[in-house]
Amino acid sequence: MTASLRLLAVLVVSASLPSWGQNALLVKGAWPSATDSLTPVPEGGSIANGVYTNRYFGLSYALPADWLQKSAGPPPSDSGSYILTLLKSSNAFKGPRASILITAQDMFFMPAPVTTAPELINYTKSHLQADYKLELEPTETKIAGQSFASFGYWSPSTELHWRVLATEIRCHTVEFVLMSRDPKALDSLVLEMNKMSFLAEANPGAGAGGTAAPVCVRNYATAENVIERVDPVFIEHKFNPVPLRVIIDREGTVRYIHFLSAFPDQAKAITEALAHWKFRPYLQDGKPVEVETGIMFGRVPHLMMLSDSSANK
Repeated sequence: MTASLRLLAVLVVSASLPSWGQNALLVKGAWPSATDSLTPVPEGGSIANGVYTNRYFGLSYALPADWLQKSAGPPPSDSGSYILTLLKSSNAFKGPRASILITAQDMFFMPAPVTTAPELINYTKSHLQADYKLELEPTETKIAGQSFASFGYWSPSTELHWRVLATEIRCHTVEFVLMSRDPKALDSLVLEMNKMSFLAEANPGAGAGGTAAPVCVRNYATAENVIERVDPVFIEHKFNPVPLRVIIDREGTVRYIHFLSAFPDQAKAITEALAHWKFRPYLQDGKPVEVETGIMFGRVPHLMMLSDSSANK
């Protein structure tokens, strides 16, 4: 991805999202990584034959006719904010110009005091910039069989209209931000979204604890659940936050780590330490299942709203 496209994606987000979304930081030199290349990651979506597919979120979205991907987005931020893809109508498109920004927010590291998609939609509404005006009140709706929260707003100065539709998948809020000068075009795009498909396990807490979709649990890495722990040894001390997601197997060992943002030496030290961690197996219906949770090493972002350790998703 070129620097110009990365800048474009960031500018679109800044124009479309409230202040908390604009505070997401990309730390120079800190990048996402994972302990294997086979397990899907949120930023791993791709477009082929006019279809955006994201295996991590279990969704498949066929682009409208004569649409294309403008940008795949930058890496995730240190607060778990993802720009998954930016889609635009092409020059061959006959209708009004429009764009679709698909984003995701890791609710484990959410910098605002919200825990669900409807709460995020209401928070966004209440924190609109002064020159934006509410157009559609927040509501809940079904799209392609998936529950979404949505609302609409517009800018009188630019005559741009937005529709924001948010759903919860694997303790992330996935948002479709539609933008056009023609509100009827946005209504048509919302209807087109019904052609999306979601895997059966694309839900707030994910699946039944299988390898494809572990159960998603907030703050599982607490003293109550960590039986054995070794702290990472850092050769060089840095002051960036290091957010990561881990998948814990049925025996209570860490089988997979996804670093959202980390320097290579940080990722190495943390990976070596987590290999020695032992968790209390997570039980569902009395049986141990795989669990996915978040851990933050290093400095916690000042906007981070720490959640109650007993709150599960």
